[in-house]
Amino acid sequence: MSEVALNRIAAALERMSPAPLAAPDFDAASAFVWHTEPDRLSPVAEVSRVDLDLLVGIDRARDTLLANTRQFAAGLGANNALLWGARGMGKSSLVKAIHAHVQTSHPALRIVELQREDLPSVGRLLGLLRNAQQRFILFCDDLSFGHDDAHYKSLKAVLDGGIEGRPENVVLYATSNRRHLMPRDMIENERGSAINPSEAVEEKVSLSDRFGLWLGFHPCDQAQYLAMIRGYCDAHGVEIDEATLQAEAIEWQATRGARSGRVAWQYFVDLAGRHGVTL
Repeated sequence: MSEVALNRIAAALERMSPAPLAAPDFDAASAFVWHTEPDRLSPVAEVSRVDLDLLVGIDRARDTLLANTRQFAAGLGANNALLWGARGMGKSSLVKAIHAHVQTSHPALRIVELQREDLPSVGRLLGLLRNAQQRFILFCDDLSFGHDDAHYKSLKAVLDGGIEGRPENVVLYATSNRRHLMPRDMIENERGSAINPSEAVEEKVSLSDRFGLWLGFHPCDQAQYLAMIRGYCDAHGVEIDEATLQAEAIEWQATRGARSGRVAWQYFVDLAGRHGVTL
């Protein structure tokens, strides 16, 4: 075989099996987003988040996750955490706010966002993070699994770590509307049709058991809803009397059919715009 042909074969093999991705400069930013095709960690110049003090009505979850994150940032024992429950109650906001809060005293703390559909690549991501000097919160937002979804198997690489073990400088924080990360009807269907019902769903249901912390988020009451909005007003300098605020905020949530931190923020964005305040 000619040398030209050998060179062409070598080039083709290199394209099929690209060289391992070099770790980025983790000092370039405090937050990164993981992308695939091709693999890369993109720095985030400015993270979209709110101040920790503005998150109202989730005190227990806040204090528990804050203590766990401080332990992790200090190189002490810390658990993976699953934040589950009501939509719009600040699960993802809490993760980002706590990272910012703890990072002020532990500047080597980083957060890396991983999309659910990119879970099969998590082994390659952990390979980049394993030998870094920094410590990483691996953040997966809105995590859940549907019918015939095998992505949950990839998640075990983070939770259990396989033969290598989870890198000691990585912890996983995930948010989900479902406590067991899979639809209830899927659990019931598999239990009803399986030869051994308990084994049919054990592997998927037990996935959430691998999180050391379960933090539940529940719908807020009207007092908490109004307190959220008042906190936003005070933080951004929006002046409005209490009676008007309550009347408008209650009408706003009535049109949405629900109360939550997300609805409170959406009302405040409208209020700030009407008062000429830039957010």
